[in-house]
Amino acid sequence: MPDRHASPRLYLQLALVSVIWGGTFIAGRLLAGSMPPLLAASLRFGIASLTLLAFLAATRTPLVRPDSRQALRLLLLGFFGIFGYNLCFFYGLKHVSAARASLIVALNPAMIALASFILLKEALPPVKLSGVALCLAGAGLVIIGKNGNALAGGWAGDLLILGCVASWVVYSVGSRGLSRSLGPLQTVTWSILLGTAMLWAATWAQGAADVAAIARLTPAQWAGLLYLGALGSALAYIWYYDGIKQIGPTRSGAFIALNPLTAVLLGAALLGERLTPAMAAGGALAIAGIVLCNLAIGPAWRKPAQPLPSRSS
Repeated sequence: MPDRHASPRLYLQLALVSVIWGGTFIAGRLLAGSMPPLLAASLRFGIASLTLLAFLAATRTPLVRPDSRQALRLLLLGFFGIFGYNLCFFYGLKHVSAARASLIVALNPAMIALASFILLKEALPPVKLSGVALCLAGAGLVIIGKNGNALAGGWAGDLLILGCVASWVVYSVGSRGLSRSLGPLQTVTWSILLGTAMLWAATWAQGAADVAAIARLTPAQWAGLLYLGALGSALAYIWYYDGIKQIGPTRSGAFIALNPLTAVLLGAALLGERLTPAMAAGGALAIAGIVLCNLAIGPAWRKPAQPLPSRSS
């Protein structure tokens, strides 16, 4: 069962995850058109892998050896959450705009909640369901407020971006047991290492490992890759998995609705993009949805858990 008494620090971490992931849109723009998408994804997660391994070495934390069943699940997480997600995302963006893709990806909270209800028997009371709906409505308003043509596009790209949603649902829901048995750090490290190996194998197989393209990267583009790898992948994934471990995938996944909002706000601050009333209203709806999703069982951190009476087995 999710921890009903998670601390405010956990919620702050999940909010920061959304801020970091919103910033990946800005960092990604620095890399647009400079190298093949598959190579960019491989470099991003190569940096994430090195960051995680360096952290384990610095903290003298050994990389645990999973048993055969855990290894199979980690392989599936790497395939769906790292390899599959990035292939669908980068190639989907060849057919649809970033705004439309973000709107489709905003389905994640609802799909995670539905999958958790079906597969994990996680409760989905009306209040939480209303929160999910508000998250989706808010994300939609944010993106449509940024681009009035966000709903124009083709079906091929839509299906690929829906593949992103499906991949992330598997990654979020499928990690639940592993996060509890191995811990968030070990689960994230193994899934990213395995997914990175798959990305590089595909990159070499397609002949996309272009050394010349890597050599042409500017310092700003390297900074973008470091942001995407070290913060957007390594740190953010650990915090997100920590949320799944403590409060479950539905309540953690609700924070994904903040990604479009933070992307828009950072775009306005760093790129001079214009804010609109619709975007502000969307942000308010997204925040209200997160509150409903996470307080549907009550503000648990306000009082300590009552000990359960002991009973014989």
